[in-house]
Amino acid sequence: MNILFAASEAVPYAASGGLADVAGSLPKAIYDKGHDCRVVIPLYKAITPELRMKMKFITNITVDVSWRKQYCGIFSAVQDNITYYFIDNEYYYMRDGLYGFYDDCERFVFFSRAVLEMLKYIDFTPEVINCNDWQTALIPVYYNVYYKYQQGYDGIKTVFTIHNIEYQGKYGKEVLNELMGIPAYNANLLDYDGYVNMLKGAIETADKIVTVSPSYAWEILDPWYAHGLDRILVTKQYKLKGILNGIDTQRYDPEMDPQIISSYSIKDISGKAYCKLSLLNELGLDEGDEPVIGIVTRFVNHKGIDLIRCVFEEMISMGIKFAVLGSGEKMYEDFFKEMAARYPNRVSVTLGFVPELSHKIYAGSDMFLMPSKSEPCGLAQMIAMRYGTIPIVRETGGLRDTVRDNGGINGNGFTFKTINALDMLDAVRRAVGDYENKDIWNSLVKRAMSCDYSWQTSADVYIDMYRNLTAY
Repeated sequence: MNILFAASEAVPYAASGGLADVAGSLPKAIYDKGHDCRVVIPLYKAITPELRMKMKFITNITVDVSWRKQYCGIFSAVQDNITYYFIDNEYYYMRDGLYGFYDDCERFVFFSRAVLEMLKYIDFTPEVINCNDWQTALIPVYYNVYYKYQQGYDGIKTVFTIHNIEYQGKYGKEVLNELMGIPAYNANLLDYDGYVNMLKGAIETADKIVTVSPSYAWEILDPWYAHGLDRILVTKQYKLKGILNGIDTQRYDPEMDPQIISSYSIKDISGKAYCKLSLLNELGLDEGDEPVIGIVTRFVNHKGIDLIRCVFEEMISMGIKFAVLGSGEKMYEDFFKEMAARYPNRVSVTLGFVPELSHKIYAGSDMFLMPSKSEPCGLAQMIAMRYGTIPIVRETGGLRDTVRDNGGINGNGFTFKTINALDMLDAVRRAVGDYENKDIWNSLVKRAMSCDYSWQTSADVYIDMYRNLTAY
């Protein structure tokens, strides 16, 4: 099969979050199973000169942005056997940062239209276009409105993956004519609650809607999780499917990771103790066998930081040490900085995102705390388990699908159900109790490391879905 993966970011070219990891890893896993899967992203300023040197210029065209015609350059490069295409327009993409600009709507209207126009000029005809999040949500809309019956476009199926339903591409109705060029008789595809909603347009027009975990697929039918889109999703359940994301098991491998001081494996976990000691020394925390909890996250409300704030000092009183890495809302940054100042030998806080340090925290911590209020998939808990670091999570979205409570003998972590700080504290307390019994703990560590969350498993599910759509 020929599959085109359309995304607004992809590792190693441009990244701001988990979408880039998916766009950089899933196509490789699909390619390894014998299918031609290619990726298209914007040509951002953030792409390094070294990577630009490997790109080939294909052609330049003009792309309609409503009544305007805009320049579009098309480039390609091959990375790890995967062909990447790049949509170039310096006015839209030669900026510091990927998102957060006043004209983001116009930038990704252009990108969506350019992806479809590009197909006339490359030596590749996809049977499936897999679009991702609101930045590419107009691709299935444009395909149905303008391209479906054009020569060379017939029979293409569209899949739309929702990575986080909170971000929907909502704008005033004036953009329909001013930017999108959608005819009035098709305006209903995007009209929702008095706004233009790009995500709603993709839900209406895509042949299949995918979420990044099975639990998230049914959670977003609930108003609490759906951010207003539950009414339309309930009517489209017949084409809704949840497929769990995977992780790059080569990038996150305690046996081969160059970022950590000592390698280890499920057969010999002794190196993990050296990683813990090194982490404590690097962060200036007291040495000792007390449990270390790692936190690598964005400091935002839906990550459950409020629950941590409520019982943080109770956890400190249990002898726990903390290695915290992240950034976000100022009130949460200030809280963690205050805790680090109050308990300098027990709490380390690093603001920002430092990839090398994140690897060290995954390897050197004993436990990993993710009390998310909502979590479409979550990669951090899977990465933590890969390094034998035991996750403590709230049962939501992908966290529910990947972490089994160790209340029995077959768990791989600790879970709690409600958005309640005391429930979280109980899960932490149970984890500390098991940690104190080294036989129980070492068995738990090995069970966590034995879990397979590679892309190979998820790729099979994606391929089956593509086959069913195309009758391949």
